[in-house]
Amino acid sequence: MAKESSSIPCTPLLKDELDIVIPTIRNLDFLEMWRPFFQPYHLIIVQDGDPSKTIKVPEGFDHELYNRNDINRILGPKAACISFKDSACRCFGYMVSKKKYIYTIDDDCFVAKDPTGKEINALEQHIKNLLSPATPHFFNTLYDPYREGADFVRGYPFSLREGARTAVSHGLWLNIPDYDAPTQLVKPRERNTRYVDAVLTIPKGTLFPMCGMNLAFDRELIGPAMYFGLMGDGQPIGRYDDMWAGWCTKVICDHLGLGIKTGLPYIWHSKASNPFVNLKKEYKGIFWQEELIPFFQSAVLSKECTTVQKCYIELSKQVREKLGKIDPYFTKLADAMVTWIEAWDDLNPPKVAAEVPNGPAKAK
Repeated sequence: MAKESSSIPCTPLLKDELDIVIPTIRNLDFLEMWRPFFQPYHLIIVQDGDPSKTIKVPEGFDHELYNRNDINRILGPKAACISFKDSACRCFGYMVSKKKYIYTIDDDCFVAKDPTGKEINALEQHIKNLLSPATPHFFNTLYDPYREGADFVRGYPFSLREGARTAVSHGLWLNIPDYDAPTQLVKPRERNTRYVDAVLTIPKGTLFPMCGMNLAFDRELIGPAMYFGLMGDGQPIGRYDDMWAGWCTKVICDHLGLGIKTGLPYIWHSKASNPFVNLKKEYKGIFWQEELIPFFQSAVLSKECTTVQKCYIELSKQVREKLGKIDPYFTKLADAMVTWIEAWDDLNPPKVAAEVPNGPAKAK
């Protein structure tokens, strides 16, 4: 395996198989810094907020832009499942994409540098993460055994060394860490300067807090589970959109024998959001998550759930039954989960029925 490099390859990896999805309310000047890495790819921009506002995209980027009017026109009544005035609207881009892979990034994220001062091609590293197997069923103490200079350690079962297919690559951030509001208030000046040169597979049965600002996934393997919920305008909660998607996705990946990686690549997160505004958005979620986490930890999907859609519909029923008791919001969210799958299938008619066999998936 060739040594991994942060420089852009001569022929961009997956150039015709990957879309970059960006939610925004402002002009996308940040793309200038990403031009060497992003320009070969197609961009899907999801404009949040006032649809009459014109969003400027730097010249030379192949892109399509959708605002709220477009979402309403394309989805009709089902558009109610797409959040408004919240970055959760990005999942509309996942739905309308026709590519196999998705990379999503926030507009306050810039190119980071590794400890040698070299600019990090985050997209290239995500692609490498997705194209190599994951190891969710047994932890390798040298982390990613498929990287150059590493391998499976003594005692690792040979029967599991083919690994599982990787569904999600979760990247990290230098500078402004992804903290919740209480932590922001306690540590207003804290910055992440630690660059850890590692990629880990999150073990089966272990949940994690997924952040959507530097995230890639195999849309064909797990796309229908990447619903960022009902957040923002008219909803009692915000800033839990990516968390919700991550919990649902992890339960489904565990059931279908798929892997999720976290670690490299890093981006430079440039702007800390207002902790007081964040606290208002997160307030109920901070309490609710103490019941949400045990719910997802104990969630079990039936053997009949052989596709992501079937898994997601069954999970929505459990959300309605068990979380609906916490607050009526979760009954509304369960309805939206079903609507999301219906809208996904409307725009992405199943080829036959993409069934994923249970248990460890064979590496390709």
